Amino acid sequence: MKNKDAASNILEVSDLKVHFPIHGGIFFRRIGEVKAVDGVSFSIKAGETLGMVGESGCGKTTVGKALINLAPVTSGKVMFPGAGLEMTNIAGLGRSAMRPYRSRMQMVFQDPYSSLNPRMSVEAIVEEPLQIHKPEMTRREKKEKVAWLLEKVGLRAAYASRYPHEFSGGQRQRIGLARALATNPAFIIADEPVSALDVSIQAQIINLLQDLQEEFGLTYLFIAHDLSVVEHISDRIAVMYLGNMVELGPAEEVNRKPVHPYTRALMSAAPQPNPHKTRAGRVVLKGDVPSPLNKPSGCGFRTRCPIARPECASSTPELQEKSPGHFAACPYV
Repeated sequence: MKNKDAASNILEVSDLKVHFPIHGGIFFRRIGEVKAVDGVSFSIKAGETLGMVGESGCGKTTVGKALINLAPVTSGKVMFPGAGLEMTNIAGLGRSAMRPYRSRMQMVFQDPYSSLNPRMSVEAIVEEPLQIHKPEMTRREKKEKVAWLLEKVGLRAAYASRYPHEFSGGQRQRIGLARALATNPAFIIADEPVSALDVSIQAQIINLLQDLQEEFGLTYLFIAHDLSVVEHISDRIAVMYLGNMVELGPAEEVNRKPVHPYTRALMSAAPQPNPHKTRAGRVVLKGDVPSPLNKPSGCGFRTRCPIARPECASSTPELQEKSPGHFAACPYV
């Protein structure tokens, strides 16, 4: 990975919260809320890849959607540079106010089968962002740009007239990438872009993402649950648990020397390539992940934590620097 120490932040997230209300009863009143994201703070430097991992339902996808205002932000700040490259809080912006920023931040979705409109040709799918954000381009310029984008993601320009059902999952994800690149974005949120693909195709898409990052100077938030994939592509790794970030640090350090008890359990659960080799220090968690509708008080992990203390129930621990650039949300590690 390249050294990004000298780069400035392209994204700064402060105490981000996304709570979804729950309604019920005869009068359909609010009876509770799901705390999908419950106070997350981090930053990403220009040209960097931040990998975000965690169990299903931990809030990592909601974080990605909230950054681009596809999920409603309850509170917090999302600072992103505007046209003048001045950092602006875009959290909770309306559709029209968000449009100038949306051309500079795009999203690649998890399911390549449902994220493409089956009624639109590949050319229409890739051209749609240009219609919205680049109205000054002529019809011929848009057609040439679509052909160029398809070539960049490893597809033939002749495929432009075809429809999504004519392609494999890996090819569809390449089409999604071409669509995301259409507006020349600086920041791309990749929401589990390879989880629905075969392993051999996953490697091709990961290598393509890295090549595009190198060529266009892209910044990624790479959301995934496959730890080996995240370590391979990321400069840093953020670990989520029940709506909170529990660890953040350099990718190799988090993977080799995890600090937080949850991260240790997560890393030890990764399958061994050699079935005859036993893993030393295997950590097995007890119980199930609590519901975000009824989170434990204080530290959300305390009900499953092997080193939990009575004080853990009183307040939510903040990220503390345990070694240079390596943070963990636990005062007892």
